Amino acid sequence: MSTTAPDFNLRASGRVRRRQAVNRLSLLAASGSAVLAVAVLLLLIVSVIVKSAGALNLDFITQTPAAFGQTGGGIANALVGTGLLILVAMAMAVPIGVFAGIYTSEFARPGPSAIVRLVLDVLNGVPSIVIGIFIFGLLVVGHHQSGFAGSVALAIIMLPIIARSTQEVLALVPGTVKEAGLALGISRWRTFLAVVLPAAYGGIITATLLGVARVAGETAPLLFTSSIAPNTVTTNVSQALPSIPVTIFTYSESPNPEQHQQAWAAALVLIVFVLLISIVARLFAARARRRALGR
Repeated sequence: MSTTAPDFNLRASGRVRRRQAVNRLSLLAASGSAVLAVAVLLLLIVSVIVKSAGALNLDFITQTPAAFGQTGGGIANALVGTGLLILVAMAMAVPIGVFAGIYTSEFARPGPSAIVRLVLDVLNGVPSIVIGIFIFGLLVVGHHQSGFAGSVALAIIMLPIIARSTQEVLALVPGTVKEAGLALGISRWRTFLAVVLPAAYGGIITATLLGVARVAGETAPLLFTSSIAPNTVTTNVSQALPSIPVTIFTYSESPNPEQHQQAWAAALVLIVFVLLISIVARLFAARARRRALGR
């Protein structure tokens, strides 16, 4: 008795070929988009480096701006002022943002939690110039510009980023971890402090760093609140503080070509600052991920 082997057709049919073609086209489009995004960033960085090469040196970092009519000088005052503005903004935004995220994620009922989330999302979408005008009318009109007013504006911008990121980080903590603490008879707030918070603190720090990176280059709020500043290093937040974004804006509007080059150099310093913050945030996020996986 003889048998014949079944005849299998391994060639793709018309429908399969169309699916393969669509898959290859989608993969090509996704890969091209990723390459384009990286290329835009590289082009931006290379362009800034080339245009700032003549002005970027140690004196540019350590010296204050040159007197009127003179050449040279640096942005030491803007570096100190930017640092103070961000530190004061963090002191206001981080506690409020973290506690708001903790409340809506762990303790609030669904109704109030949804309302707070909506408000934070709306606040996150408000243009920074609108926040600058609001703080200008609230703290500057009738008084004077100050570093404190600028920090309040930056804190408002940071607040929704930190709060929403804290909510997302706490949502990633497994529910079994919380239930284990409650099963041992520990109160809810002690379970949060002893179990949930240690598991999420890395993500909360990452959220804070991302908020700092978000406001580091904000110019519009500072133009209204802390732009009329001296060319010397000052730490008095009750007076207007110089900042890198405002310095870039001022130098770019100057008719002096040398200040144009210094504006590019200040922009490079700001890019490096944001890049370092992003790297640190990534490291904290990776560490938090390893801790969550028990590695």
